[in-house]
Amino acid sequence: MRSAAPRLPWRRWRGIARGAFCAMGLWLGSSCGTGSAIAQTAPQVVGAEYAAPTDRYDHGVLGDAIEWGALVLRLRDCPTCAPRGVRLTLPQTRVFEDLAPRLIRTDSGQTIAMVVESDLRRGARLALYGAEGLVTATPYIGRRNRWLAPVGAADLDGDGRVEIAYVDRPHLAKTLRVWRLEGERLSPVADLAGLTNHSIGWDYILGGLRECGTGPEMILADADWTRVMAVRLSAGQLTVTPLAPYRGRADIDRALACG
Repeated sequence: MRSAAPRLPWRRWRGIARGAFCAMGLWLGSSCGTGSAIAQTAPQVVGAEYAAPTDRYDHGVLGDAIEWGALVLRLRDCPTCAPRGVRLTLPQTRVFEDLAPRLIRTDSGQTIAMVVESDLRRGARLALYGAEGLVTATPYIGRRNRWLAPVGAADLDGDGRVEIAYVDRPHLAKTLRVWRLEGERLSPVADLAGLTNHSIGWDYILGGLRECGTGPEMILADADWTRVMAVRLSAGQLTVTPLAPYRGRADIDRALACG
């Protein structure tokens, strides 16, 4: 006669079930265990790309008439889970007028995508998208066929908070704008005119951020395309330092490499 199997307390059965379902990414509880290699509180963005090419916005600032109607985020639900794709489709009145999404890290450690999103009537804005969709965005420039060129995102002034920077209308206004990401809100920090990072028709954006051992700097060209400029943010003010003559893209790349 077989002996009866031992009866395990509910806590033990629940622990076994949690371990098995966590391993498969299916546990619906609040945690997969303190210190577990597979514990994670929210899906993480691990990649992003544009999809749904469209010609519904005839601006062509990046060299052709094709923009993008959708953003695909690759999310990972736990460190050992395979990434899954989430497609975010814009309404017919908007496009992503951009080269590629940029992944940035927030103060809370979440990764989100920074993109240029344009409205057919109101022009461009800089938008941030996470696993749940739109997180926040700057205001639209306010007029059709007006664009902005991202510089980058980092803690630019050493206060522990992330700032994002872009050149507003790099062919017209040529104004560097810096905003601070605070939770799910963007607050303006500083502006500086007389700088640019793009010429009409280029399929690339010049410059970006560098760290050469003395804190982050933004590398751009002056408005006349004659000098390479380094810009710092400190105490809410932007200061600019000429670095070298601008003769072409190689001069910007050399500055980015701390040369």
